[in-house]
Amino acid sequence: MTIKPTMTIKRRQFLAATAAGALAVPLAAPFISKAHAAEFAWKFGHGFPASHPLHVRAVEAAERIRKETNGKVDIAVFPNSQLGGDSDLLAQVRSGGIEFFSTGGLILSTLVPVASINGMGFAFKDYDAVWKAMDGQLGGVIRKGFDKAGLHAFERIWDNGFRQITTATKPIAGPADLAAFKIRVPVSPVYVSLFKGLGASPTSINLGEVYAALQTGVVDGQENPLVVADTAKFYEVQKFCSITNHVWDGSWIVTNGRSWRGLPEDLRQIVSRNLNDGAQQQRQDIAGLNEALQNSLSQKGLTFNKVDPAPFREVLRKSGFYGEWKAKYGEEAWNALESSVGALT
Repeated sequence: MTIKPTMTIKRRQFLAATAAGALAVPLAAPFISKAHAAEFAWKFGHGFPASHPLHVRAVEAAERIRKETNGKVDIAVFPNSQLGGDSDLLAQVRSGGIEFFSTGGLILSTLVPVASINGMGFAFKDYDAVWKAMDGQLGGVIRKGFDKAGLHAFERIWDNGFRQITTATKPIAGPADLAAFKIRVPVSPVYVSLFKGLGASPTSINLGEVYAALQTGVVDGQENPLVVADTAKFYEVQKFCSITNHVWDGSWIVTNGRSWRGLPEDLRQIVSRNLNDGAQQQRQDIAGLNEALQNSLSQKGLTFNKVDPAPFREVLRKSGFYGEWKAKYGEEAWNALESSVGALT
């Protein structure tokens, strides 16, 4: 299938745009297709910038859907939280104010608790383990949770990437390096629990305040995907980046259950196939982007080291971290996770 040049991901352009702070500037207009009098004129809201692979591939999928349905399904894709923040968008898709929404499991877990299970620390050693779980049994369990909440989640989750740890004074090579280490984490019980289990001193700070906290020594390090370390310029106040891959997160595309059931089966198949194909393409985009970002951040002064996850897993097991969350998620979800990644408890 030919992809229009204007929709092609260009790594250099994306890196240049994000380095200039594109993630925080909601300037781009939404993609709205040219169909007239569509039987199903739907809205898709998300918080990523227009330059992000998720938006680019969603736009391409929407255009294919319009063509293959002969204009019957017309999806307008709105980036940059133009229709509201994550909480607002979740409320809108539940009420039917919009039809599609995409965000990570931590946000969606406020409605579907099991959606955050992919955030288990050091559960996934690599992408092979991620896709085995999320495209397989574990993904199926999570999607059932969405069904019960009145939402439909598509079969392929989109990639947000692995999170890495940056520090100011030393690389993180093993669990002992995190003892009493002051690290910023998102405002999330899962992340606080994870780093407490590793012996660190986690502090929840909003993302916009992290640079100053690192600069002034309120915290000694932080953890995020590489794209955030780049766009937030953490390399200016950090010296080391440890490739821990301690948490992987992805973005589910969910749709209002009533709207989805009201779509004829032949059209549902077209929408599902194209959104799932878009997810596969976006995953490849993110893999290439992460490789490019590591090279770019190295040139900006960050020193990288790779980490063996096994010792971290053992500390979390002994601390009771996995046992605590197994009880919260339940046997079905936990068994599905362990069937892909191996025993954690």
